[in-house]
Amino acid sequence: MSVEESFVLAETDGAVATLTLNRPAQFNVLSSGMISALQTALDEVRINGAIRVVVLAGAGRAFCAGHDLREMQANADKTWLTELFAQCSKVMLTISEMAQPVIARVQGVATAAGCQLVASCDLAMASHSARFATSGVNLDLFCSTPAVAITRSLASKHAAELLFGGDFISAAQAERWGLVNRCVDESMLAQATHDWAQAIASKSGAAISSGKALLRKQRNLSLSDAYAAAGENMANDMFTKDANMGINAFLNKQLAPGWTHR
Repeated sequence: MSVEESFVLAETDGAVATLTLNRPAQFNVLSSGMISALQTALDEVRINGAIRVVVLAGAGRAFCAGHDLREMQANADKTWLTELFAQCSKVMLTISEMAQPVIARVQGVATAAGCQLVASCDLAMASHSARFATSGVNLDLFCSTPAVAITRSLASKHAAELLFGGDFISAAQAERWGLVNRCVDESMLAQATHDWAQAIASKSGAAISSGKALLRKQRNLSLSDAYAAAGENMANDMFTKDANMGINAFLNKQLAPGWTHR
Protein backbone atom coordinates (compact mmCIF):
# COMPACT_ATOMS: atom_id res chain seq x y z
CA MET A 1 0.00 0.00 0.00
CA SER A 2 1.41 3.38 -0.98
CA VAL A 3 1.70 6.34 1.38
CA GLU A 4 -1.30 7.91 -0.36
CA GLU A 5 -3.34 4.76 0.28
CA SER A 6 -2.25 4.14 3.87
CA PHE A 7 -5.01 4.65 6.42
CA VAL A 8 -2.47 5.68 9.07
CA LEU A 9 0.93 7.24 8.53
CA ALA A 10 3.63 6.59 11.12
CA GLU A 11 6.82 8.56 11.59
CA THR A 12 9.33 8.88 14.40
CA ASP A 13 11.51 11.73 15.57
CA GLY A 14 13.79 10.51 18.30
CA ALA A 15 11.62 9.13 21.10
CA VAL A 16 8.39 10.58 19.67
CA ALA A 17 6.14 8.68 17.26
CA THR A 18 3.45 10.52 15.30
CA LEU A 19 0.49 8.54 13.97
CA THR A 20 -1.58 10.45 11.42
CA LEU A 21 -5.07 9.42 10.34
CA ASN A 22 -4.78 9.63 6.57
CA ARG A 23 -8.20 9.92 4.96
CA PRO A 24 -8.38 13.72 4.62
CA ALA A 25 -11.05 13.69 1.89
CA GLN A 26 -13.30 11.69 4.25
CA PHE A 27 -12.38 13.83 7.28
CA ASN A 28 -10.48 10.84 8.69
CA VAL A 29 -13.62 8.93 9.65
CA LEU A 30 -13.17 5.78 11.72
CA SER A 31 -14.16 3.22 9.11
CA SER A 32 -13.45 -0.44 9.80
CA GLY A 33 -10.26 -0.09 7.75
CA MET A 34 -9.14 2.99 9.65
CA ILE A 35 -9.82 1.36 13.02
CA SER A 36 -7.86 -1.75 12.02
CA ALA A 37 -4.93 0.31 10.75
CA LEU A 38 -4.88 2.50 13.85
CA GLN A 39 -4.92 -0.57 16.11
CA THR A 40 -1.97 -2.03 14.22
CA ALA A 41 -0.03 1.24 14.42
CA LEU A 42 -0.68 1.59 18.16
CA ASP A 43 0.34 -2.03 18.78
CA GLU A 44 3.61 -1.42 16.96
CA VAL A 45 4.58 1.70 18.89
CA ARG A 46 3.46 0.39 22.29
CA ILE A 47 6.06 -2.39 22.17
CA ASN A 48 8.80 -0.15 20.79
CA GLY A 49 11.13 0.53 23.69
CA ALA A 50 12.61 3.55 21.93
CA ILE A 51 9.27 5.41 21.82
CA ARG A 52 8.38 7.44 24.91
CA VAL A 53 5.56 9.67 23.60
CA VAL A 54 2.96 9.24 20.86
CA VAL A 55 1.23 12.06 18.96
CA LEU A 56 -2.11 11.25 17.31
CA ALA A 57 -2.96 13.58 14.43
CA GLY A 58 -5.29 13.87 11.47
CA ALA A 59 -4.36 14.77 7.89
CA GLY A 60 -6.13 17.59 6.10
CA ARG A 61 -8.78 19.95 7.43
CA ALA A 62 -10.18 17.73 10.19
CA PHE A 63 -8.88 15.65 13.05
CA CYS A 64 -11.61 12.99 12.88
CA ALA A 65 -15.33 13.16 12.06
CA GLY A 66 -16.29 10.02 13.96
CA HIS A 67 -17.51 6.74 12.55
CA ASP A 68 -18.19 6.15 8.87
CA LEU A 69 -21.98 6.44 8.82
CA ARG A 70 -22.23 5.32 5.18
CA GLU A 71 -20.33 2.15 5.97
CA MET A 72 -22.42 1.53 9.07
CA GLN A 73 -25.67 1.99 7.15
CA ALA A 74 -24.43 -0.32 4.40
CA ASN A 75 -23.69 -3.01 7.00
CA ALA A 76 -26.90 -2.74 9.02
CA ASP A 77 -26.33 -6.04 10.77
CA LYS A 78 -26.20 -6.09 14.57
CA THR A 79 -23.36 -8.59 14.73
CA TRP A 80 -21.24 -6.54 12.30
CA LEU A 81 -21.98 -3.28 14.09
CA THR A 82 -21.32 -4.74 17.53
CA GLU A 83 -17.95 -6.03 16.33
CA LEU A 84 -17.13 -2.62 14.81
CA PHE A 85 -17.77 -0.86 18.11
CA ALA A 86 -15.81 -3.56 19.97
CA GLN A 87 -12.82 -2.96 17.68
CA CYS A 88 -13.11 0.79 18.17
CA SER A 89 -13.33 0.34 21.94
CA LYS A 90 -10.16 -1.76 21.79
CA VAL A 91 -8.36 1.16 20.14
CA MET A 92 -9.50 3.49 22.94
CA LEU A 93 -8.43 0.97 25.59
CA THR A 94 -5.05 0.55 23.93
CA ILE A 95 -4.46 4.31 24.10
CA SER A 96 -5.32 4.24 27.80
CA GLU A 97 -3.31 1.13 28.64
CA MET A 98 -0.13 1.65 26.62
CA ALA A 99 2.85 2.84 28.63
CA GLN A 100 3.51 5.92 26.52
CA PRO A 101 1.49 9.12 26.97
CA VAL A 102 -0.58 9.91 23.88
CA ILE A 103 -1.14 13.52 22.79
CA ALA A 104 -4.02 14.37 20.45
CA ARG A 105 -3.14 17.10 17.93
CA VAL A 106 -6.49 18.54 16.89
CA GLN A 107 -7.40 20.81 14.00
CA GLY A 108 -10.78 21.30 12.34
CA VAL A 109 -13.50 19.12 13.78
CA ALA A 110 -13.40 16.25 16.26
CA THR A 111 -16.91 14.83 16.33
CA ALA A 112 -18.55 11.77 17.91
CA ALA A 113 -15.91 9.00 17.95
CA GLY A 114 -13.37 11.64 16.92
CA CYS A 115 -14.19 13.52 20.11
CA GLN A 116 -13.91 10.17 21.89
CA LEU A 117 -10.38 9.82 20.54
CA VAL A 118 -9.44 13.20 21.99
CA ALA A 119 -10.96 12.31 25.37
CA SER A 120 -9.17 8.94 25.36
CA CYS A 121 -5.76 10.51 24.85
CA ASP A 122 -3.75 11.50 27.91
CA LEU A 123 -3.20 15.03 26.64
CA ALA A 124 -4.53 17.22 23.84
CA MET A 125 -3.37 20.29 21.93
CA ALA A 126 -5.90 22.05 19.68
CA SER A 127 -5.88 24.88 17.21
CA HIS A 128 -7.98 27.90 18.19
CA SER A 129 -10.31 27.13 15.28
CA ALA A 130 -10.92 23.49 16.27
CA ARG A 131 -14.45 22.42 17.20
CA PHE A 132 -15.76 19.50 19.18
CA ALA A 133 -19.13 17.72 19.32
CA THR A 134 -20.83 14.46 20.16
CA SER A 135 -23.59 15.04 17.66
CA GLY A 136 -25.09 11.58 17.42
CA VAL A 137 -28.13 12.69 19.41
CA ASN A 138 -29.04 14.96 16.48
CA LEU A 139 -29.37 11.82 14.34
CA ASP A 140 -31.40 9.94 16.98
CA LEU A 141 -28.22 7.96 17.69
CA PHE A 142 -26.84 8.72 21.15
CA CYS A 143 -23.03 8.74 21.27
CA SER A 144 -22.90 5.85 23.73
CA THR A 145 -19.34 4.68 23.19
CA PRO A 146 -17.93 8.24 23.04
CA ALA A 147 -19.78 8.87 26.32
CA VAL A 148 -17.50 6.39 28.10
CA ALA A 149 -14.39 8.48 27.44
CA ILE A 150 -16.19 11.83 27.63
CA THR A 151 -17.64 11.18 31.11
CA ARG A 152 -14.22 10.11 32.36
CA SER A 153 -12.53 13.20 30.95
CA LEU A 154 -15.01 15.97 31.78
CA ALA A 155 -17.00 17.00 34.81
CA SER A 156 -20.35 15.20 34.77
CA LYS A 157 -22.49 18.22 33.89
CA HIS A 158 -20.13 19.33 31.12
CA ALA A 159 -20.17 15.80 29.72
CA ALA A 160 -23.97 15.73 29.87
CA GLU A 161 -24.22 19.07 28.09
CA LEU A 162 -21.94 17.88 25.30
CA LEU A 163 -23.69 14.51 24.92
CA PHE A 164 -27.33 15.61 25.26
CA GLY A 165 -27.00 18.91 23.40
CA GLY A 166 -25.19 17.61 20.35
CA ASP A 167 -23.87 21.11 19.63
CA PHE A 168 -20.35 22.12 18.73
CA ILE A 169 -18.16 23.70 21.35
CA SER A 170 -15.15 25.84 20.55
CA ALA A 171 -11.55 25.00 21.32
CA ALA A 172 -11.62 27.65 24.04
CA GLN A 173 -14.65 25.99 25.64
CA ALA A 174 -13.01 22.58 25.31
CA GLU A 175 -9.97 23.96 27.12
CA ARG A 176 -12.12 25.41 29.92
CA TRP A 177 -13.92 22.09 30.31
CA GLY A 178 -10.70 20.07 30.32
CA LEU A 179 -11.19 18.20 27.06
CA VAL A 180 -7.96 19.76 25.76
CA ASN A 181 -4.98 21.16 27.62
CA ARG A 182 -3.90 24.00 25.38
CA CYS A 183 -5.00 25.99 22.32
CA VAL A 184 -2.65 27.59 19.82
CA ASP A 185 -2.91 29.19 16.38
CA GLU A 186 -3.29 26.56 13.69
CA SER A 187 -0.05 27.68 12.06
CA MET A 188 1.75 26.76 15.28
CA LEU A 189 -0.14 23.55 16.09
CA ALA A 190 2.27 21.01 14.66
CA GLN A 191 5.38 22.69 16.09
CA ALA A 192 3.82 23.35 19.50
CA THR A 193 2.68 19.74 19.79
CA HIS A 194 6.06 18.49 18.63
CA ASP A 195 7.88 20.63 21.21
CA TRP A 196 5.52 19.45 23.96
CA ALA A 197 6.00 15.81 23.01
CA GLN A 198 9.77 16.19 22.90
CA ALA A 199 9.77 17.87 26.33
CA ILE A 200 7.89 14.93 27.83
CA ALA A 201 10.07 12.45 25.97
CA SER A 202 13.15 14.05 27.54
CA LYS A 203 11.99 12.83 30.95
CA SER A 204 12.67 9.38 32.31
CA GLY A 205 10.65 6.84 30.34
CA ALA A 206 10.48 4.66 33.44
CA ALA A 207 8.90 7.45 35.49
CA ILE A 208 6.48 8.45 32.72
CA SER A 209 5.22 4.92 32.09
CA SER A 210 4.99 4.21 35.82
CA GLY A 211 3.07 7.44 36.33
CA LYS A 212 0.62 6.78 33.51
CA ALA A 213 -0.17 3.34 34.91
CA LEU A 214 -0.68 4.79 38.40
CA LEU A 215 -2.97 7.56 37.16
CA ARG A 216 -5.13 4.99 35.39
CA LYS A 217 -5.20 2.61 38.35
CA GLN A 218 -6.02 5.07 41.12
CA ARG A 219 -9.06 6.61 39.39
CA ASN A 220 -11.34 3.78 40.48
CA LEU A 221 -9.92 3.36 43.98
CA SER A 222 -11.05 4.83 47.27
CA LEU A 223 -8.91 7.66 48.62
CA SER A 224 -7.09 5.42 51.08
CA ASP A 225 -6.52 2.68 48.49
CA ALA A 226 -5.32 5.27 45.99
CA TYR A 227 -2.70 6.54 48.45
CA ALA A 228 -1.63 2.96 49.19
CA ALA A 229 -1.20 2.24 45.49
CA ALA A 230 0.66 5.52 44.98
CA GLY A 231 2.99 4.84 47.89
CA GLU A 232 3.80 1.38 46.56
CA ASN A 233 4.37 2.86 43.11
CA MET A 234 6.85 5.42 44.46
CA ALA A 235 8.64 2.77 46.48
CA ASN A 236 8.97 0.60 43.37
CA ASP A 237 10.24 3.56 41.34
CA MET A 238 13.03 4.09 43.86
CA PHE A 239 14.62 0.86 42.66
CA THR A 240 14.88 1.89 39.01
CA LYS A 241 18.24 2.88 37.59
CA ASP A 242 16.76 6.13 36.28
CA ALA A 243 15.51 7.20 39.72
CA ASN A 244 18.87 6.60 41.34
CA MET A 245 20.63 8.51 38.58
CA GLY A 246 18.16 11.38 38.90
CA ILE A 247 18.41 11.61 42.68
CA ASN A 248 22.20 11.47 42.60
CA ALA A 249 22.29 14.19 39.97
CA PHE A 250 19.98 16.39 42.07
CA LEU A 251 21.92 15.86 45.30
CA ASN A 252 25.22 16.55 43.59
CA LYS A 253 23.80 19.61 41.77
CA GLN A 254 24.51 18.06 38.40
CA LEU A 255 22.61 18.32 35.15
CA ALA A 256 19.85 15.79 34.58
CA PRO A 257 21.31 12.47 33.41
CA GLY A 258 20.55 10.72 30.18
CA TRP A 259 17.67 8.39 30.96
CA THR A 260 18.24 4.75 30.21
CA HIS A 261 14.96 2.90 30.72
CA ARG A 262 11.39 3.10 29.47
